[in-house]
Amino acid sequence: MRSIVPAVLMALLASPALAGTHVARCGRLLDVRTGRVSQNQVVMFDDRGIIDFVGPAASATIAADAEQLDLSGFFCLPGLIDVHTHMNSNPGDTGYDGLAISPPRAAIFGARNARLTLQAGFTTVRNLGEMGFSDVAVRDGILAGDIEGPDMLVSGPALGITGGHTDNNLLPFEYHYRFEGVADGPWAARAKVREVIKYGADVIKVMASGGVFSKGDAPGTAQYTLEELQAIVDEAHKLGRKVAMHAHGLQSIKDAIRAGADSVEHATYIDDATIELAKSRGTWLVFDIYNDDYILAQGKTDGSLQESLDKEAQIGRIQRENFRRAQRAGAKIAYGTDAGVYPHGGNARQLAKMVEWGMTPLQAIQTATLNAADLLGRADRLGVLEPGHRADLIAVREDPLRNVAVLEHVDFVMKAGVVFKGRPGT
Repeated sequence: MRSIVPAVLMALLASPALAGTHVARCGRLLDVRTGRVSQNQVVMFDDRGIIDFVGPAASATIAADAEQLDLSGFFCLPGLIDVHTHMNSNPGDTGYDGLAISPPRAAIFGARNARLTLQAGFTTVRNLGEMGFSDVAVRDGILAGDIEGPDMLVSGPALGITGGHTDNNLLPFEYHYRFEGVADGPWAARAKVREVIKYGADVIKVMASGGVFSKGDAPGTAQYTLEELQAIVDEAHKLGRKVAMHAHGLQSIKDAIRAGADSVEHATYIDDATIELAKSRGTWLVFDIYNDDYILAQGKTDGSLQESLDKEAQIGRIQRENFRRAQRAGAKIAYGTDAGVYPHGGNARQLAKMVEWGMTPLQAIQTATLNAADLLGRADRLGVLEPGHRADLIAVREDPLRNVAVLEHVDFVMKAGVVFKGRPGT
């Protein structure tokens, strides 16, 4: 691939170590709060990867020995955030094929997929549901510098009922299989919240309804009761963790909101009254409206997925129509894709789908920057290019406000002031 950074910067970009004052010169820069695009801007950041200054190059005081990144031919914006991923999972790891995958093997998948995700311009993700706390291992490996990837907030095993979406109903009775996230009843559910936090969970993932890639249940069917959901949220919030609730069915969506969930994932069968309920409670909605395309296309060649394909065919368009209704009504929407259902690294493909279903390009970008950072509780450090925030910056050659699909192929990725894509020779 042709280098996008002048050769004089090779020494800087060859190593993640940074020293002194650092400057990225952007030909154009998007303020995601206002939608304003400014030309000839600089982003200055310190050795910790924290932004000191953003503004016109002409008004910046740059030290003579400052190390500079020349992105003058590019359009710069903040690193993107995906609030619903499955980093350690891959398409095809469902059904009986998934039974052969161990937590250590899943963690190896995660190490590979984390790099693909970061290279795609996603500098932070929230990972919702993995076996054996394998996502904790990937998160910690990234933090330690052992592997490359986005910053991760992880849930460990998702909580669910016996025989529900998080359980695995493929094995016959004699195996006595029970998924590690299963907890029935309010007090068992509270204990499970404590357990997953003990072993490293940053966020609690809950299966309030049935799902697509599970045997023997229906996406629209409620699973946990309101009493159980309230117990989970109360325990999680008491221990300083947010709660993401998988809920396709209307009753489960209502129960999730009433229980105090911080976000409702999928929200497929939401109606107008429940959209208003979400708005009144400040609940975030996360619609994964791209992966329907991938699931249905994949099914043409994989007959073993027939039950899941039948479910997806029933709900895909409904979810998109309700996404459009929620967006028009002014609901709080954050960017989550269910990555792992489709191949990792394609996370930005949902942006164009959001525009197709009613958002402007700026609104779609805001869901993956400002909004996502707010949902994660990190709006003070992520989601914008402003002083005091982390120097997470991506760059593309075209204006994404004219064609948001250009973000599917980013040219430059920097996380916390360290360049991970755009080095000479890459």
